[in-house]
Amino acid sequence: MEFSELIRTGRAQAELLRGPGAPPLRGTLCVTGHHLLLSPGPQATSDLWLLLLRSVDSIEKRVAGDSGTITLRCKDLRVLQLDIEGVEATLDIARSIEALSSLESVITSFPFFYRPKGLRLGDAWHFHPPEHHYKRVARETNAWRLSEVNEDFSVCPSYPRAVIVPRAVDDDALARSARFRQGGRFPVLSYHHAPSGTVLLRSSQPLTGPQKRRCAEDEELLRAVLAGARPGARGFIVDTRSAQAAKQARMTGGGTEAKAAYPGWKRLHRPMERGRPLQESFVRLVEACGDLEQSMDRWLSRLEGCRWLAHVKEALSTACLAAQGMEREGACILVHGAEGTDSTLLVTSLAQLILDPLSRTMTGFQELVEREWIQAGHPFQLRCAHSAFSHARPKHEAPTFLLFLDCVWQLGRQFPLSLEFGEGLLLALFEHAYASPFGTFLCNSEKERCLCEVRTRTHSLWSGLNQPKEQRKLRNPLYVLNPLAIWPSVEPQSLRLWQGLFLRWTRPPEPSEAAWEKVWQIVTDKEKTEGSQPTVSASEPQP
Repeated sequence: MEFSELIRTGRAQAELLRGPGAPPLRGTLCVTGHHLLLSPGPQATSDLWLLLLRSVDSIEKRVAGDSGTITLRCKDLRVLQLDIEGVEATLDIARSIEALSSLESVITSFPFFYRPKGLRLGDAWHFHPPEHHYKRVARETNAWRLSEVNEDFSVCPSYPRAVIVPRAVDDDALARSARFRQGGRFPVLSYHHAPSGTVLLRSSQPLTGPQKRRCAEDEELLRAVLAGARPGARGFIVDTRSAQAAKQARMTGGGTEAKAAYPGWKRLHRPMERGRPLQESFVRLVEACGDLEQSMDRWLSRLEGCRWLAHVKEALSTACLAAQGMEREGACILVHGAEGTDSTLLVTSLAQLILDPLSRTMTGFQELVEREWIQAGHPFQLRCAHSAFSHARPKHEAPTFLLFLDCVWQLGRQFPLSLEFGEGLLLALFEHAYASPFGTFLCNSEKERCLCEVRTRTHSLWSGLNQPKEQRKLRNPLYVLNPLAIWPSVEPQSLRLWQGLFLRWTRPPEPSEAAWEKVWQIVTDKEKTEGSQPTVSASEPQP
């Protein structure tokens, strides 16, 4: 289908209201295959306004007299109002936006047409391959190897082609272990903690079922994990479901690792919300943030009632449990829930941020997101199909990745010098996960990205974010390398609402934002001053 078939009216005169503090913008409104744009005209001082149609989460229209109003609620939580001249033009434009913003085809989405100046196709896609992470692991231990058992994605459709596994386990055993795990997600290495010689792994649930089935190769794999760690190492299996939920899963073919079958491993249940309850919590929080007329008591009641900060606490607490098990108990950790593509990745990525100074650098954090979320098979296309405003009943949507970003923001707030990146990078990742001109967050797995040729036909987000002009907005000017673990507080008084995201469109900029820009200016001026000082050669005598 051609885009032109979905565009009922190409242009109309309109006025755009962008929210508090932003002046109205009047001009010619145009609808294209991927964008909504408003041109203020040759005499105006304003620039062209552009909105990616994939950013629209819901649309409301109403008409009165000879004009109409369209309200666009966007996936980045903006609310935009368009006042359009002409009833027919209003209805036609609304129908066009509804049709174009809901197209499900990946290969007709904007990233396949986006060709920015200064970037070349293929740039940055090679920045974070599994081989790069393996080289770091190999420098620290020889107990692990890079396996290409999943080269054609036949063993596990949601894993990348190459994964890091115990050296003592061959590919045939891995394939049999995969058949014993939901979706084929057998245990693989997520992180090697060099100081303690322990490892962090992730997988999906074992398919023990009502008959309590066993798999010798799966048991062998976890034995090899302990054997490859420090002498006498033990292991903890952190199950992100409640004991009751895990028991119910066994009735439908899933289950947990039997204690007798996995000696040296102890199971811990740390239930975390996922799926629809998490999405509904997000929706209720955004609704509360959008009500500007409520009293303080009502606001605090709604904030507590949506339970979003409770989910933040659960995620950080479980990540701390995994990190403490490795650093303080000297134990290996396996994390899984049911499918292993949501709360599992949330825990493993946060645990690495807590323990690993490299993950807290700009490059290291990008690699962490690429490895632990994108390559690890988080289904972005399903989870981020809608944000908080959609009228459709949620099916697969869940803001798990947003919850991760919120937890990272909490870490940055509690440890303001320890993260090389700032809030700007987290906001950018949130926006691009839901709607982006880049191909990085497209599809649900590496297999799907290969089928759609995403890496060869779209630009990588990392190449865009790593442009020098972007770095000032993304870096933390106060960053100082911290070689220690950072242990966050999860007490109620320590966790804050992420106002920079949830209230960014409904309130004026905070004084802290102006202060942040002032700090950047001070740092930049200092660097210029130091750079202009004459240097003294090492061979010259010192006075």
